Amino acid sequence: MATPLRRLLPYHARYKAPFWWGMGGLVVARVFEAGIPYALKIGIDRIVVGSGTEAAWAAAEVSAALLWPTVAIVGCVLARFVFILLGRRAVRRVGVAVAYDLRKRIYAHLQRMGAGFYARHPTGDLMARAINDINLIRQLIGGGLRTLGVIIITALVGFLCMFALAPGLTLLLLLPLPVIGYVGWRLARVVFDRSRQVQEGFAELSERVQENLNGIRTVQALVQEDAEIRRFDAVNVDYANRFRALARTNSLLAALMPWLGAFVTIIILGYGGSLVQQGEITLGTFTAFFTYATMVLWPVREAGALVTQWQQGASACVRLFEVLDSAPEIEDRPAADAPSAIAGRLTLRGFSYRYRPELAAVLDNVHLDVQPGQTVALLGRVGAGKSTLLKCLVRLLDPPAGSVLLDGVDVRDYPLALLRSQVVLVLQDSFLFGDKLRNNLSYDLPGRIEDEVWGAARAAELAETIESLPERMETLVGERGVTLSGGQKQRSTLTRGLIRDAPVLLLDDCFSSVDTQTEERILDALRQQRRGRTTVLVSHRVSTARHADLIVVLENGVIVEQGSHRELMAQGGWYADLEGAQNAQRERPEVPVSAIADGGVAAGE
Repeated sequence: MATPLRRLLPYHARYKAPFWWGMGGLVVARVFEAGIPYALKIGIDRIVVGSGTEAAWAAAEVSAALLWPTVAIVGCVLARFVFILLGRRAVRRVGVAVAYDLRKRIYAHLQRMGAGFYARHPTGDLMARAINDINLIRQLIGGGLRTLGVIIITALVGFLCMFALAPGLTLLLLLPLPVIGYVGWRLARVVFDRSRQVQEGFAELSERVQENLNGIRTVQALVQEDAEIRRFDAVNVDYANRFRALARTNSLLAALMPWLGAFVTIIILGYGGSLVQQGEITLGTFTAFFTYATMVLWPVREAGALVTQWQQGASACVRLFEVLDSAPEIEDRPAADAPSAIAGRLTLRGFSYRYRPELAAVLDNVHLDVQPGQTVALLGRVGAGKSTLLKCLVRLLDPPAGSVLLDGVDVRDYPLALLRSQVVLVLQDSFLFGDKLRNNLSYDLPGRIEDEVWGAARAAELAETIESLPERMETLVGERGVTLSGGQKQRSTLTRGLIRDAPVLLLDDCFSSVDTQTEERILDALRQQRRGRTTVLVSHRVSTARHADLIVVLENGVIVEQGSHRELMAQGGWYADLEGAQNAQRERPEVPVSAIADGGVAAGE
């Protein structure tokens, strides 16, 4: 087995018993198939002997002479049918089982990969590997391995039978085989390279379609339908050209192998016919030998398709294990003495983070201490490091060792499942699954009781929205929550976070699409519900931050201000300027709050 395909051996080994039972059935089928030419030989020789006697055979004598050869042929055909049916079914089921295991493993593997991995691998490419490439591997194991085994068995049985009938003629037929093997080996490399190019082209095609459909409303809003069609056409033409190149190689193989095998037929007809005329072999032997030669030539005719299937499977295997060999960026290696519960004290000790070594630090030497039960507001311009900080607290990004502590313990020492169950992050991207609203709200525990769901929905000011939906919580929200407004989606994801009642709740700008009156009601509910629990929220609004126990202002990755609302207003710094700008914005509503938070109005007014 080629080197890339050796990676499949552990998966195949799990089903070696049914595989070898299936291959055994195919071996038996070939033995019965080999019995058909031999029975044909006996029948033809009996006819030739009978026709050479002085008195012509009576009809009864002809029937008696051909009875057993006929019965043997019918019996061999039926037995061959049964064993091929059972053997193929067993081997193909192994291919399906291996594909199932691979899909299960790659899906589980993708759940553990981090942001850097998904930045390198577009969604369309991953879908192509998980679906198309695994399907090629399934075809290889369920069809290619079976065909290879049948080819070897058929050729071996055919050669043994031919050698038993006419040893000299059989040895003569071996002469073209090295040429056939060399041609197949040379073309196999071409097929491998072009198969991989086709699979990569399919991945690019999938990525183009997936990206376009996800952004279809942007495409239509900017009237870019024709431009997107042209871009897709370019990718589609490239994929078609790659496929044509592979098809040309496959066609060459399919045409060349039978042409090389035709030399074997010429040898049999020429030299074998002369042996019959010289009386060295009988006509029945010649007929049987020719039939066995057909069995041997069948692998030659199938070699082209087999080489293509084998190399496509090998290239698919390489692409699949490129993903499976990628190590998760976040390693789950909890310390043996890690606490089983989190109280909620957050500590940053000289915390710095950069996305790549060559890039500038997003957060630089940050020191912060948050006591259990405190509410902390993070403010700052876009790119100040607020979202990065929250992601490090739940290890969606991995902080340096010893720089981020929970209850005095490094976050890297907690089991990931425990950490993320007790430190809940509500992301800025309000993502909803294309499912019922109830299943989105209670995503972490679908069997939640009704009161828990409604309690969290009321706290997030979502209850009234749910009541207005046609099927209330049973309403399908569509892919990515397309049937809901931006504010409704934000409140839905907030409900999903509140329902878990975690010791630590991280809210990453979850009120940007909510009006100020609704936001004030949500904050009031949060103060009641989260009393005694730690809450960290990112916002661009002073109205959101002013009631927090501690307000932290980040600028270029460092803390430039921290304290209560009253203390920061007294300092007259960035926070005080933001308060003044946002008060002025109430009189100028055309100015977006985000622009003010980024410093545009505060700096210029």
